[in-house]
Amino acid sequence: MDYDYSKLGMSEEELFARVEFDGSSSEKIAAPKYSYWQSVFRVFFRKKINIVILALLAVIIAFAYIYPTVVEYDKYANLMDSAAKHLSPKKALEKFGNSIHWILGTGAAGQSTFDAVWYGSKISISLALCCAAINMTIGVVIGAIWGFSKKVDAVMMAVYNVIGNIPYILFISVMVMLFTPSFWTMVLALTITGWLGIAYFIRTQVIIIRDREYNLASKCLGTSTPKIAMKNILPFMTSIIVTLLATEIPSYISYEVFLAYIGMGLSDMSLGRMIFEAESAMVTPGWEFEFWSPVAVSAIITVVLYVVGQNLGDASDPRTHM
Repeated sequence: MDYDYSKLGMSEEELFARVEFDGSSSEKIAAPKYSYWQSVFRVFFRKKINIVILALLAVIIAFAYIYPTVVEYDKYANLMDSAAKHLSPKKALEKFGNSIHWILGTGAAGQSTFDAVWYGSKISISLALCCAAINMTIGVVIGAIWGFSKKVDAVMMAVYNVIGNIPYILFISVMVMLFTPSFWTMVLALTITGWLGIAYFIRTQVIIIRDREYNLASKCLGTSTPKIAMKNILPFMTSIIVTLLATEIPSYISYEVFLAYIGMGLSDMSLGRMIFEAESAMVTPGWEFEFWSPVAVSAIITVVLYVVGQNLGDASDPRTHM
């Protein structure tokens, strides 16, 4: 029985025309387009709590970096006014009027505690970001080399076994005592050996991943070691690096606050310095806001940075993109 091909709107020659083989077309994979970072942010923003925490982080950053530029702060503006010192929020609002500057009361010099907290936050956050950027960059690069080179591994393990056994806080304290306490002195103290622990962690991860089948195949095909590290291993470790960064940034704020609290911190008015100077206010009735305000703000900043980093690290894991 003959079929009427005219019903298909094509001639018999067109329907049964010979198709030439195209090698490039045969290699194409019929799969949806995949964007790694687009998938990361899709998974991250899928949780509503992340949006709330990110909004809180944006408010903190805005107050820490924008507020001090639009508000003039003079710690000693009310120094000669004895009635302006150590005021609770209620008394400060009654004396100076309803203003955001006085919602946390005043300090020992009659200064606004609210303004002082955000000036201090700017210094503390900047210190943490600088230290994290330096330590993570050096740690990841040296850790990747450390994990591949046996010669480097022999040298670095000896260095790590010596320096790694010295308490980190003790090493920082000695460094701060040797130099004049300042922002860059603190950065130097926190970064001179701070990258070593990160490098050792990255080295361990690289050793675990480097001998997997796809890396051995790349090596057999003649791919250079640096290219294997940059293309095959470090991208695979993105979620690990982000998670590590999430713990590093808050830790530097904690170190700065602790050192300042024991009298070895920055000479600048950071959060730690504020807590140190307001130590006596902690046990003085009516003065508590001077001490607990910077303590609360530093705690909120560290917790928010940690939670955002941890959740972003989870979202960076490709296994969560299914």
